[in-house]
Amino acid sequence: MASRSLLIGIDSGTQSTKALVVDARTGKVVGSGSAAYGLIPDLPAGAKEQHPETWRLALIKAVKGAMKEAKASTGEVVALSVSGQQHGFVPLDKSGAVIRPAKLWCDTSTVAECAEITEALGGARATLRTLGNAVLPGFTAPKILWLKKHEPENYARLATVLLPHDFLNGWLTGSVAMEYGDASGTALLDVRKRRWSEAAVKAIDPELLGKLPTLTPSDQPSGKLRPEAAKALGLNPGVLVAAGGGDNMMGAIGTGNTRQGVITASFGTSGTIYACSERPVVDSAGEIAAFCDSTNRWLPLLCTMNVTVATEMVRKDFKLDHAAFEKAAAKAPAGSDGLMLLPYLEGERTPNIPDGTGVFLGVRPSTFDAPHFARATMEGATLGMNYGLRRLAELGVEALQVRATGGGARSKLWRQIMADVFNTEVVTLEVAEGAAFGAALQALWCWRRQKGESIGIEDITDAFVRINASESTTPDAKAVEVYRGLQALQDQTSRVLRPVFTAHRALLPA
Repeated sequence: MASRSLLIGIDSGTQSTKALVVDARTGKVVGSGSAAYGLIPDLPAGAKEQHPETWRLALIKAVKGAMKEAKASTGEVVALSVSGQQHGFVPLDKSGAVIRPAKLWCDTSTVAECAEITEALGGARATLRTLGNAVLPGFTAPKILWLKKHEPENYARLATVLLPHDFLNGWLTGSVAMEYGDASGTALLDVRKRRWSEAAVKAIDPELLGKLPTLTPSDQPSGKLRPEAAKALGLNPGVLVAAGGGDNMMGAIGTGNTRQGVITASFGTSGTIYACSERPVVDSAGEIAAFCDSTNRWLPLLCTMNVTVATEMVRKDFKLDHAAFEKAAAKAPAGSDGLMLLPYLEGERTPNIPDGTGVFLGVRPSTFDAPHFARATMEGATLGMNYGLRRLAELGVEALQVRATGGGARSKLWRQIMADVFNTEVVTLEVAEGAAFGAALQALWCWRRQKGESIGIEDITDAFVRINASESTTPDAKAVEVYRGLQALQDQTSRVLRPVFTAHRALLPA
């Protein structure tokens, strides 16, 4: 067999790390591997943390598994790229050692720090003018201020601020930098100008600027695989390591969301909906994130924190496997006979309700069973995402087609619920792992540009990202009307309960 040129796309997520080996000529996935892990247990309410070393070990296991399945030789791999969970704060000391576990995107313990930074920037409107984004608990900036206020001894050791994928790039190449897309999720970047905001930095610490990495374009390499990392992975030193990016930015590439008009919806632990834009899309209400993407353009994005978190909780409580869960949900009608979930189990980001909790409305003897709870959970998470999709439309980003990825997209019933709630066609992709596949395609883009080719990322995605036609789903008119009414009820319930959530949080032990 002739020697192949292979790419490795790595997605380092909240629950697992996945790796794909992709043929650079055909775009075909020839091998995959994964490694699962969890959060650090028994932390205070709102705190969500992981040890960065967990990601490194999982990356090694996933890559080795993918290479084994691909029956690949070390010399065939020409480039790799890393997708990482966004916003996580990895603090390094001057020796490059991790100071403490990383606070993650889903950590909501920084509400006070968000308010402090926003006030220092002159309020909510001034913050949007300065950054293009609001300062939210999920973002990185308030986590840095949290460290300064709550762990001053650790903050005194801080020499470098990294995001999760930067940490892994640093281990792979020995160099430290930050790509525009992931950097835009820190709430420290002026997304319009693609540079660090001195005002946001000074709101935390004037000396912080010297601890932020150099910013680099998305099509430039992070470096080359250093010998120590190559040995651990079973690869040759010198393999090109692309810039990588945040999981949403890589998911955009992996779903072909590299031209205006495409919408991607990721139904994973969290839910994200995003689009490619040739210009910054700044939301005056601060609900839609004005991110940069990982193709040197922009990625207006909404994020909800509770999607498969909610369905998994209900599935496990009723002791159902995934097939039985979907079968049960299909027995309930659209609208679940009035049972509705407000899915703020881990707090919420869009809308911004960090004190939120889950609320089931319409619990009656006739709805207190597995079918109604299973379907209402799918519906509640999808309606929560539609809140942001409608806001995107108000900002001029229309959904003509939604490309669904993540665990939820594997469910036929859930795809129908998506189509009915969004009232648009929903399709899936032949390669379901959008972030890992996107990382592989970004690696291909970088590798070919480094060889002197003038090629756009959209040329690569047009060639290699393929829709799974057998799973395309169109809306059902009757269900669309049911969900339109349920959406209005969920929106109203959310608004009414926001002060209640805050009062409830005050009653909980610290």
